[in-house]
Amino acid sequence: MIVTTTTLIEGRPVQQYLGIITGEVIAGANVVRDIFASFSDFFGGRSGKYEEVLARARDEAMAEMQAKAAAMGANAVIGVDIDYEVLGKAGSMLMVSISGTAVLV
Repeated sequence: MIVTTTTLIEGRPVQQYLGIITGEVIAGANVVRDIFASFSDFFGGRSGKYEEVLARARDEAMAEMQAKAAAMGANAVIGVDIDYEVLGKAGSMLMVSISGTAVLV
């Protein structure tokens, strides 16, 4: 399945637009990860634990969107947009939302 943020795929004209599709994942951030992240915030640097959570959530949301596209008969998703949000009490949850247009090229 071709997945792209662009609205066109060079050399592959859109034959049929099948509809807007999404994939969403909400991941909880646990206390241990929060403690390690606070050390990174205090001392500087990157928070590998949070990056792992974000990467996993993004991959799961992308896979969900692709599965929905395939179920519609699409072989590509164009115009993909990825959004990240912090939810819950004290920002305890992370949401990744991916949307795009399922097409047949």
